[in-house]
Amino acid sequence: MTPQPEITVCIPAHPARVANGMLDRAVQSVNGQSLAAAAVSVAVDLKGEGAARTRQRALAVARTAWVAFLDSDDWFYPEHLEVLATEALAHDADYVFSYYTVHSSSGDPTDIDPLGHFGKQFDPASPHQTTITTLVRTELAQNVGFRAPPEDELVGGQRYGEDFQFTLGCVRARANFLHVPRRTWAWVHHGNNTSGLPTQGDARTST
Repeated sequence: MTPQPEITVCIPAHPARVANGMLDRAVQSVNGQSLAAAAVSVAVDLKGEGAARTRQRALAVARTAWVAFLDSDDWFYPEHLEVLATEALAHDADYVFSYYTVHSSSGDPTDIDPLGHFGKQFDPASPHQTTITTLVRTELAQNVGFRAPPEDELVGGQRYGEDFQFTLGCVRARANFLHVPRRTWAWVHHGNNTSGLPTQGDARTST
């Protein structure tokens, strides 16, 4: 049997999602994986610095060969890490992403599919948003890093957050991308989504 890689799961959070139990739900989903994570790195945004810096702090301490990213309001299905790690090794990939089922704030699955990219293999020549719930080689992720894009920085005429900037950085690093057409995690679509900004959504209630 091929040994599975060791993975650190990086979760950025702000105090509102600590208080309302979302972070605990996310961590429990990591603890319930069929392939156990070697470590969980949680960084809480206590200073209103935003998702990019908070995610970067969680990533910076990873010491395993691979990192997986999870937002604090989402959760993994039990097979998520095993599916992505198995496919990563089978295809010698550097950056692996599966797909999600959208859930409402109450936890119920919905028919919403905001991105519409299920089954669409990633084309570095025409990159599309993959979401940040990915499995990435740690060395690659730490070399690329996360930053909040300037207000005037546009991609294809649109402004994207630190997650897509990270993806573009991996493209520039000539990473081998792989899409696994399976729904292995829950994306919670709710009125308090922050889109990475400390002044938006439920982050506004943080203290």
